[in-house]
Parts: sequence; C-alpha cells; structure tokens
Amino acid sequence: MLGGTEFVGRAVVEAALRRGWEVTVFHRGRHQPPAGVRSLHGDRAAPHGLAALAADDGGGWDAVVDTWSAAPRAVHEAARLLRGRAGRYAYVSSRSVYAWPWPRGGAEDAPLVGGAAADAGTTDYARDKRGGELAAVEAFGAADSLLVRAGLILGPYENVGRLPWWLTRIARGGPVLAPGPRDLPVSYVDVRDLAEWLLGALEHGLSGPYDLVSPPGHTTMGELLQACLRVTGADAELRWTDPEAILEAGIEPWTELPVWVPPGGETHDAVHGADVSRAVAAGLVCRPVGETVADTWRWLTEIGGSAPQRPDRTRTGVDPEVEAELPARTGGVPGTTPQEGPSDD
Repeated sequence: MLGGTEFVGRAVVEAALRRGWEVTVFHRGRHQPPAGVRSLHGDRAAPHGLAALAADDGGGWDAVVDTWSAAPRAVHEAARLLRGRAGRYAYVSSRSVYAWPWPRGGAEDAPLVGGAAADAGTTDYARDKRGGELAAVEAFGAADSLLVRAGLILGPYENVGRLPWWLTRIARGGPVLAPGPRDLPVSYVDVRDLAEWLLGALEHGLSGPYDLVSPPGHTTMGELLQACLRVTGADAELRWTDPEAILEAGIEPWTELPVWVPPGGETHDAVHGADVSRAVAAGLVCRPVGETVADTWRWLTEIGGSAPQRPDRTRTGVDPEVEAELPARTGGVPGTTPQEGPSDD
C-alpha cells in the first residue's frame, strides 16, 4: 500500500488485514498506520524518496494499491520501480478524469480530459489523476492495472471536510441551513465499500477502469441530513431552503454546502447521476446512508470531534453569519421545502 495511513488508504489497509492479508505500508511517517502492517518510510515527492522501497528485499507483492493525487510522475516512478516485483497495480483515480461536461448517465466510455501525461508534474486535479492512470497502465499494462474512478467518498477517516462538516454543524444545534429539495438524489461511496470492492477486484483479476460510486438515488439530501440529526442527538432544526435563494445569496454548492449541488443542472447530473452498472455487476455493494453517518460520527467523537483536514483541499462550510441570515430571508422552515420555485417537485 502506497500511503495507507489516512482516509482511503487506511480503509484499504484495514480491509486487507481483516482478510488476513500481509500488508506493507510505504508512507512518510507523519501518521501511524494500522497495527499489524510492515512499514517502510519515504517521501515520494522528495529526491530519492523511494529509496526504502527500492532497497526492500521482502520478495515482492501480489498487488499494489496507490491513492496518489498530485504530480503523476510520483505514480510513474513508483510503478516503474515495482514492475516485476508486484503482480497487479490498482490506482485509485477519480471520475474527474472525464472531460467536462460529463454526460448524464455517463459511464467508463465517456471522453477523457486531454493534456495528461504519465511523467508530468502537478497541473490540476483532473489531469493529475488521469496522468496517474496513464502511469499505472504504462508500467503494468492494461491487463494488470485496475483504475478505480471514485466519485464522492464519505465515511470514517474523512480528511476532506464534507460529512464531518455536516455532523459538527448539526451537533452545534440551532437553525441549520438545509439545501433543498429534501428528495434531491445523492450518490456517494462509503470508503469501506470502496476498499472491499477494490480488494475483491484484485482477487478476481479485474482490470481497466471502473466508476465507483453508489447508483443514482442511493440516498437523498434529506435522508443524509436527517441521519446526521439522529446520530448527533442535537437540538437542531433543519431549515429547508430553496436552491435558487441559496445561489442568489452567493453560497457555493459543494464547497460551502458540502455534498449538495442544485438539481436540474449538468453538475448534479454528473456528480449524482453516473452509470455504475459495471461496478455493480462486479460486486459493488453500498451500505445504507444511516450506517455511513453513524460510523463517521462515532469515529469523529472518538478523536475529539475535530476531523483532520488535508492541506491541499479547499476548506468546506458556509459562513455562520450568512447561514443565520438566509433562512430568515427566504422563509425556510423546519422539515419543509419552500412552497415556490422549481425545487418543489
């Protein structure tokens, strides 16, 4: 496992250990990996950062899992080093590799972003992830490389600030700006479901790209926030507010109101409307949203209530003063959707 101490990597390591696999974790040493692994230290972004991996005489590995999301050359160098020492290479990529706008119901055959290269430095997230894919395939070949194009990922260990933000905001209590409509479809993949699917795919010798996110309509914005309200036990009121009023107030979907994007546009269709039939046919099972929310809240409380935050990701959450003003201005009320506007449907 290249990484393996945070979020997706940690979930993969824990899932592998539960299966009884022997796991080597190559990481920078900034965070403690799960107990029971063999650790190698190195910084892939530094000169000679793979020295410990190159010098290791452990006899090789059946598979490598890589979650890198910066300069593709780090994947390129690691994959070339491990070629011949590992059987398969699984790269956790992103659905961001598709050319925008993503088609509604798009699948793995949708057009990809251009301008990516396997040995490139850092450019932007989409081209970096696509470059990582190219690096994995270049080193291991199409038959021995697995490209996991994840959508929105939630669950314990999250260090991006989406579900933890909603949980901590609702736990604080009081009126909560809830972006409507309540029945707005939401797709995501629990990090543990991603990990289990990935390891099963390696066991069965799957290769090529797979979009990994729940089928459209797996849950709704209302179910997600009600689950947050339920598990926190908070004295909070969800003030369901019309999408148009939110946008008119200058509040950014996805970042200031994590997970949410307004209905009816190409962004919602792209993020929450993917065709994931290929992954489902290959064994993807998505647990109920209530379980994802409850387990994330349990983890969050165990670490003191403050989630880790990746420094290379935009901080999420709406300004409290803006949030306090908007429901009063729009007439959002607890448990209802505003009675005007296109989001009533």
